[in-house]
Amino acid sequence: MSSALSREEAGELVERCTVLAALLEVSGYPKPGNVHRTRDSAQTRFEHFLAGGVAIDSAMRTLAERGHDAGTGRLDISQIGLGPQILRAAQDGLSWQRGGNVNLGVVLLLAPLAAASGLCLSKSRHVDLPQLRQTLETAIKGAVPEDSVGIYRAIRAAVPPRVLGRVEELDVLDDAAFDRIREEMLAPLQVFEECRGRDSICGEWVTSFSTTFTLGYPALKEALQRSGDINTAVVHAFLRILSEVPDSLIERKSGREAALEVSRMASDALKRGGLIDPEGRRAVLEMDETLHGAGGDLNPGTTADLTAASIYLLLLEGWRP
Repeated sequence: MSSALSREEAGELVERCTVLAALLEVSGYPKPGNVHRTRDSAQTRFEHFLAGGVAIDSAMRTLAERGHDAGTGRLDISQIGLGPQILRAAQDGLSWQRGGNVNLGVVLLLAPLAAASGLCLSKSRHVDLPQLRQTLETAIKGAVPEDSVGIYRAIRAAVPPRVLGRVEELDVLDDAAFDRIREEMLAPLQVFEECRGRDSICGEWVTSFSTTFTLGYPALKEALQRSGDINTAVVHAFLRILSEVPDSLIERKSGREAALEVSRMASDALKRGGLIDPEGRRAVLEMDETLHGAGGDLNPGTTADLTAASIYLLLLEGWRP
């Protein structure tokens, strides 16, 4: 038996893991403040997220296959094409449903993980997570300025200006940012370094996915071992991340103090037992009502994205529902 997966096998495995991670994340209920299987929002329904999650399949497979190509020497790592495939996934996600941006954050996290997984699977039939993280750092460092352009185009296509906000440096809404990226040869790692303080996804790129590997995934695995139930584990991992990392989407929309208060709510729900204890379950349900009552301003959307990336690691490691 070969010591590595073939290009096609790697692409298929990563494709299935990325899509299932997106679907399990949005299905988790009652995940406070998010759309989930028992809660829609005014403009976006659960079904929109399902369609958007399935639509990322081709781009994620391509990234895994190109990562595999880089691992076998058929491509240079700079040619994997993170930016173009992130743009492709964002466009596919928008074209397959009418609820707007449902998964750009998930795409931005799963794309480098998919590429790094392909690299790892070109050497081994199973992915060792510490090795994956090292390879992920290599893949991110190998991304080039044209990848930054693709990422910017994906963000502009998917995210409304109100949600993005305006910044002084490298504003996605400013056409001059594209010229500066090309003129100064700014790779994604350099661009995300500029925004790491205001967006947790940027922070993941520049820290080799610290929250995903050291907080979200361990919390998910621990909750799954305790409860034996993937839904409970997803909700608990979401609450754990939120309790320790104030949601950057909430902070952009509603301010730092609002984000900190939501984190305190998540911590309290976990201290009461979360979904495992009746009192904790009531706290989670009450939190869901409170956050949804804010009309989208208290939606922990970035926490949901980090949860999806954590689920991906669990699936890639071999766990199955």
